[in-house]
Amino acid sequence: MPLEGYDVESVVRTRINQAFFRKTVLASYNFRCCITGLSIAELLVASHIIPWSKDEKNRLNPRNGLCLNALHDKAFDKGLISINEKFRIIVSSRLKNCTKLPEKELINKYDGHPISLPNRFLPDGKFLSYHRENIFN
Repeated sequence: MPLEGYDVESVVRTRINQAFFRKTVLASYNFRCCITGLSIAELLVASHIIPWSKDEKNRLNPRNGLCLNALHDKAFDKGLISINEKFRIIVSSRLKNCTKLPEKELINKYDGHPISLPNRFLPDGKFLSYHRENIFN
């Protein structure tokens, strides 16, 4: 077990124009999570439907974005939830049958619920299909 923690300097890659994507996506959803309606800006994420690393051409495309709270963003990124062609939440079978209270209250209760749609830049069906086929499990 290490006895102390310390800092080191490192070189990091920075996503250029990510702020544009975030502002556009969040504004399109009126600064509310499309699943829960949460409106605390510090907890909102402009989530990519097709990950940044997988599609260079659509990195900044607002139709490749959803406004999600931090928990549901992580669940979406990890394939625990997705969105079907009718813009309804799908919960992974890994969680769907879970009877533990936190999972039921925070994720499973949204299974089958519609997302709140943006006032512009509707999520692209091809991007959602990609997510369901390649990330959702």
